[in-house]
Amino acid sequence: MNTEPVIQVADLRLDYGAKTAVAGISFEVRRGEVVALLGTNGAGKTTTLDVLEGYLRPTSGTVAVFGHDPATHRARIAPRVGIMLQEGGFFGELTVAETVRAWRRFTPDAVSVEEALRLVDLEDRARTRVGRLSGGERRRLDLTLAVLGRPELLFLDEPTTGLDPESRRETWRFLKGMVAEGMTMLLTTHYMEEAEFLADRVAIMDRGRVVRHGTVREVLAQEAGTRISVAADDKVGARTLPPFPGAEVREADGRVTLVTTDPQQVLAALLRWADDNAVRLRGIDVRTASLEDVFLDVAATGKGRA
Repeated sequence: MNTEPVIQVADLRLDYGAKTAVAGISFEVRRGEVVALLGTNGAGKTTTLDVLEGYLRPTSGTVAVFGHDPATHRARIAPRVGIMLQEGGFFGELTVAETVRAWRRFTPDAVSVEEALRLVDLEDRARTRVGRLSGGERRRLDLTLAVLGRPELLFLDEPTTGLDPESRRETWRFLKGMVAEGMTMLLTTHYMEEAEFLADRVAIMDRGRVVRHGTVREVLAQEAGTRISVAADDKVGARTLPPFPGAEVREADGRVTLVTTDPQQVLAALLRWADDNAVRLRGIDVRTASLEDVFLDVAATGKGRA
């Protein structure tokens, strides 16, 4: 992979009056790389994209896209960038083909209407009015407009929201293909599986800060421990279980989880306790930490490592 940075962010901060949306973050995205920004609503992901796309000016810090300030040099950057917003603004009375045809007028070196619709499997909807599309079809139209000019850099804000699982995976494969051809991507997503499938690196944001970052493997390495979980009831809960040496007990969403670096010993102790107390454990699950575990832990506790 070419190590040339396409995006550079240094100590980026953006305040809305007394509220801080982004609190001094730094990262870069190299050419041909996919980086995913993760975090709950309000974590600062979309605001960061808005700054990089040139729609907002930072309160302090610096950002560069292709070596230029996106707020002051948008004309230089725009022909090389594609943007897929959380919600596109379409004219409902235009057909899908008319919408793509209109967009092509503003897109240098745009692919044909037929090719654009073929890329996202909307050929059979070419004559359908946009207002009659499903939510998932609208997202696919958003995507085809974003890649109409085969941009070098693609910003994706929640790209597969509203898609069914099959369409979501088709979109992932489509994006993977574009990355294989050299495209660089920065995306936000709430789907951890999406981040694992697409991203070379992830950055988890919380309250405007990047609290975990690295490859998926590196982020998971920071979240040590195997999860042993069982269904909670009146006999099995964080307050009713005895202490198990080397295990942290958590309870959420109707399950009790023991986090430990010695799963064999802790699981054996849990089963002995259940036998000794005539307790039937339901829904036993043993697994290593996932990216979703890390995400939920940050979201629930606000803890992280800057």
